[in-house]
Amino acid sequence: MHAYNRISSNGLASPSPPASPLRSPRFRTGRAKTGRIQAGPQARTLAQRITWIFLSVLLRRQGIFLFAPLIYIAGMFFYMGTVSFDIVPEVRPRPAPGSVYRSPQLYNNLRLDMDADNSSDGLATVWRHAYKGGEWRPCVNKSLGGLPDSNGYIYVEANGGLNQQRTSIGNAVAVAGYLNATLVIPNFHYHSIWRDPSKFKDIYDEDYFVSTLKNEVRVVSKLPEFMMERFGHNMSNVFNFKIKAWSPIKYYKDVVLPKLQEDRVIRISPFANRLSFDAPPAVQRLRCLANYEALRFSDPIETFSETLVSRMKEHSVNNNGKYIAVHLRFEEDMVAFSCCVFDGGDQEKNDMNVARERGWRGKFTKPGRIIRPGAIRMNGKCPLTPLEVGLMLRGMGFGNNTSIYLASGKIYNSEKTMVPLLEMFPLLQTKETLASAEELASFKNYSSRMAAIDYTVCLLSEVFVTTQGGNFPHFLMGHRRYLNGGHSKTIRPDKRKLAILFDNPKMG
Repeated sequence: MHAYNRISSNGLASPSPPASPLRSPRFRTGRAKTGRIQAGPQARTLAQRITWIFLSVLLRRQGIFLFAPLIYIAGMFFYMGTVSFDIVPEVRPRPAPGSVYRSPQLYNNLRLDMDADNSSDGLATVWRHAYKGGEWRPCVNKSLGGLPDSNGYIYVEANGGLNQQRTSIGNAVAVAGYLNATLVIPNFHYHSIWRDPSKFKDIYDEDYFVSTLKNEVRVVSKLPEFMMERFGHNMSNVFNFKIKAWSPIKYYKDVVLPKLQEDRVIRISPFANRLSFDAPPAVQRLRCLANYEALRFSDPIETFSETLVSRMKEHSVNNNGKYIAVHLRFEEDMVAFSCCVFDGGDQEKNDMNVARERGWRGKFTKPGRIIRPGAIRMNGKCPLTPLEVGLMLRGMGFGNNTSIYLASGKIYNSEKTMVPLLEMFPLLQTKETLASAEELASFKNYSSRMAAIDYTVCLLSEVFVTTQGGNFPHFLMGHRRYLNGGHSKTIRPDKRKLAILFDNPKMG
């Protein structure tokens, strides 16, 4: 067979034959050069055919991809419907360090080590170095000259407990002296929490108070008769100044003094915290004079307190008569007000809810108010429990032979909470253990008189430990410095750091 020639032999061009129709070689059969029939590709399985048809449809109908999200969502719903959520594990976040009360676990871990280690003497080792801050001296030099004519009478109502009332008295003396006014013996306002109807003379030596201040401020027990007649013998008819808390002394000079000179008598109620701490030295001198010199407890309180001090020294004979005084604030009202959570469970929760509603009706249940006990504990605002006080003192080196006087009200759930502290310090004493029921009978139903007894015993201790802050420890720390040349052994813990330490039950 000869090859096809596009140019004819006669030199004339002839048209090419028409092209054959295109066919897929996969479906074309032909003969091989050897004359045999050529076979097509191997036959496909059913699965391959279905897959090929499906892909062909997708490629030819690309709009179907718009339904892909719906198909995916439908598949997810189908899958989720087959899963049981009851078996999904619950993920709980780990509490922040210091946010949970774990002191009981720590005590259980350290109990054996404590019992085996009682050789240290904290009274001799905690303060290793002598105080080198210089000698501080009281700045209350008394005046010897007479007083100018009075600008009028000031009558104040002192609210709160013993030491909040003490703040009011000191401020009243300072204001009266600054305004050259005559101070009427302050009236103690009865409060539903403290429930103490005691008057000034029931707690303090009134005659001594007046005589100590005679060259500084005029003090009288009551208004003159002609002045009482002017107001119908009713003090509520006297003009009452509503003064903002922490007002500067200049406010009294610019605003209060003109009204005092006009009416000759004014009333300020309530008066607690109504004078700024930032005052001139002359005003501060009167505050110190009133608090640390003029305010002496009445004879019954003074005599009984000195008796308890003598008994504490007898119980501390192994420590040369030295004892530690601890001011513990773990009464029910303090625990409730703090909003902290301890280890009392549902019973504690119910007790605290009742106490909050009784003492601060509606304050803690206002809409929108959120209470976070963990954050409160981390911020060092939770009162130390008796257990935590014991852990702290043992950790500082005070052995179980240390004599401790516990100044406190009625401890919340004391049958349980006081047990660990007594195990760590078996020589611990209170008013109730140092005195008989008969000796306490005349003081027991008066919270301010009981607090005055605690104040005196703490004042004369070798070491004073404060656990919660407030007026009581602040006055004591200042009074002890006043009596001891500016320095007194005081333990004031950093409760933020203690919260973190006590949150480690495995600590050695």
